[in-house]
Amino acid sequence: MHSKVVIIGSGPAGHTAALYLSRATLEPVMYEGFLANGIAAGGQLTTTTDVENYPGFPNGIEGTQMMDLFRQQSARFGTNIITETVAKVDFSSRPFKYWCEYKENQEPDTADSIIIATGAAAKRLHLLGEDIYWQKGISACAVCDGAAPIFRQKPLVVIGGGDSAAEEALFLSRYASHVYVVVRRDVLRASKVMANRLLSHEKVTVIWNHVPIEAKGDGSLLNCVRIKHTKTGEVRDLEANGLFYAIGHEPATKLVKGQLLLDQDGYIITKPDTTYTSVEGVFAAGDVKDKKYRQAITSAGSGCMAALDCERWLAETLGE
Repeated sequence: MHSKVVIIGSGPAGHTAALYLSRATLEPVMYEGFLANGIAAGGQLTTTTDVENYPGFPNGIEGTQMMDLFRQQSARFGTNIITETVAKVDFSSRPFKYWCEYKENQEPDTADSIIIATGAAAKRLHLLGEDIYWQKGISACAVCDGAAPIFRQKPLVVIGGGDSAAEEALFLSRYASHVYVVVRRDVLRASKVMANRLLSHEKVTVIWNHVPIEAKGDGSLLNCVRIKHTKTGEVRDLEANGLFYAIGHEPATKLVKGQLLLDQDGYIITKPDTTYTSVEGVFAAGDVKDKKYRQAITSAGSGCMAALDCERWLAETLGE
């Protein structure tokens, strides 16, 4: 099969790109993935309960429901959505070649252009009880979830010692009764400015030389985080209605490693103010290229940019 445009990934970035490209009659093909990177089609939002900060949903919406609507809209305008995972690509010449999972030894499919929208996944700690309380008190995005009613005026815990942890703790301090920042070492990795803000905040307490070992609750919601001293081994419980991971994200770029230019953290590098990658005809959108904002709305905007960049490139290069 040959396509003008192939989109790899099915989060807000991928579906927004698909919407724009299909309305431009470019007949995009989307590979939404079958548990690609361990996440269901639709991306990270499928692991989120309530989304309250996306415009157009004044009462909020469940993440899975939101992505179902994205998918319906893409399909309505003619996007060919295929529930397979792209396992291999070859960007060395055009048309680009790609192979789906379990078909790597077969003849490749081809495309004139490709949009990479494979996203990034929050790093998890895999604590005892984490699977029970994920999105029931445990989150990897304070900005996304911190203002939810279950966290307001409640004690919250942030894990991490870098700038992201400091930023998330300060953000959460607006809503929490108190914020505890659990740091593995006896020093913060955060910049001096951020560290000073954190340490001087009256609603924030930094707990040094500790790591979390268990998430506890009543079976429905988190109410306690068990932590352990890294030097003495002493274990104690922290009352907490929220546990926020700020230990980084893992971009899903294994597929393109060695073919596209990546930064030191593995994110795809794009040309300033565009979605153009280091290979002409290959574009990147969403969290796979964005380690700063990581929001559904910014991913959607990035998907729009990729579609417009791709459409113009096809017109200029191939006369499409």
